Amino acid sequence: MIKFGTDGWRDVIADKFTFENVKKVAQAHAEHIKNNNGRKVAIGYDTRFMSEEFAKAVAEVFASNDLEVILSKGHCSTPALSLITRDFKCDEGVMITASHNTYQYNGYKIKGGYGGPATPKIVSDVEKRIKNISVKEGKREWEEIDINEYYLTKLKNYLIEELFKQHHKKLVHDPMHGATIGYLSRVLDGTFLETIEINNFRDAFFGFHHPEPIEKNLQLLMAKVLATESIVGIANDGDGDRVGIVAEDGEFVSTQTVYALLLLHLIRNKKIPGAVVKTISTSYLVDRICEKEGRKLYKTPVGFKYIADIMLKEQVAFGGEESGGYGFGFHIPERDGLLSGLMILELILLKEKPLTDIIKQLHDEFGTAFYKRVDIKVKGNQGRELIEKLKENTPDSFAGKKIREIDKTDGIKLIFEDDSWILFRASGTEPVLRVYAEAPSKEELNNLINEGIKLIN
Repeated sequence: MIKFGTDGWRDVIADKFTFENVKKVAQAHAEHIKNNNGRKVAIGYDTRFMSEEFAKAVAEVFASNDLEVILSKGHCSTPALSLITRDFKCDEGVMITASHNTYQYNGYKIKGGYGGPATPKIVSDVEKRIKNISVKEGKREWEEIDINEYYLTKLKNYLIEELFKQHHKKLVHDPMHGATIGYLSRVLDGTFLETIEINNFRDAFFGFHHPEPIEKNLQLLMAKVLATESIVGIANDGDGDRVGIVAEDGEFVSTQTVYALLLLHLIRNKKIPGAVVKTISTSYLVDRICEKEGRKLYKTPVGFKYIADIMLKEQVAFGGEESGGYGFGFHIPERDGLLSGLMILELILLKEKPLTDIIKQLHDEFGTAFYKRVDIKVKGNQGRELIEKLKENTPDSFAGKKIREIDKTDGIKLIFEDDSWILFRASGTEPVLRVYAEAPSKEELNNLINEGIKLIN
């Protein structure tokens, strides 16, 4: 059975992710679009194995259903495809990618005409049409355009242009063999900044690493930043909608800290108006910043589609989640890893201070926050079953801390009196049970994580 998860349908290539199944999904999607009087669709693809061929198969199905098709000329990132979908007035978009999943996977992401994740209503309508569907093929007429050129020009316009011409500095970009290869150097072309690139060639195996910009996968980036005396290291995941940041001292910066830094930059330096949105797994620093700055804060389940939904309904300055996916109200209702990295770079140049000093200022003002996530592999529905058991048998205290609040919005989150918390949640994209925690000290954090793992075992 083909089933869409938190962000699209993902499966193992040559197992369930086959040309036959991809075409079935495309036919169901085409019928959904036509049923809603749609006429135009944009298609993009990343650097994964056979992504271009899968994208052309989707384009053929759409064309055979008499839809106008725009296909990316070369690989592109998910935010680039989302931007084109909106700005070229497409009814919907398709991105062939499995995002940060390992090399064995590929996937099919649906994008709304507004330039963000498909709503649950769109996804459910496509899903229900897949069974016993008859695929139309044979028509191979579509327009190929340079999606990347349009996207990167747009990003340049968001930056304080003159600021990037004031400094002779070095930075390192790690696209992790993914869709953002060459992106950062193209945006910074014409400035005095030198971009050093690593893992900047297409490798469908992603160097046999997980193309997710988290600390354990960025050891080369961390070493390269130190060795080249760069001011920052910026990494993007396989399809470019997430970011990982390394400070000038070669240390990985928590995604929660990155969220807080971006939020303060947008509010205080760029004066972007609007509310703030975060997921249930995002830092308590966000709550403290919003309270001090007088910004309305929305909290959602994990998944950027929930953030995007609020961005479409209300004026939002910034929204994001702990996974390193952040969206900007002045851009599109979509995560953008490259833009996030550029905003961190802009902050460093504006402050004229090392990133470590900027982070210290953040903690001096809003308190310390240490964060960790542990992923435990499970079989089938094991993860969800464990969560339900925890919901039914919730303790009064945990790891020596009194529970102030219990949040069952997405999984189960125990919040303690000092704002520290632990969250147990089953992944919506892979057979994994996630344990998230945040605390004012590393010792308290490790204690929470260790107790959480014990409880699961």
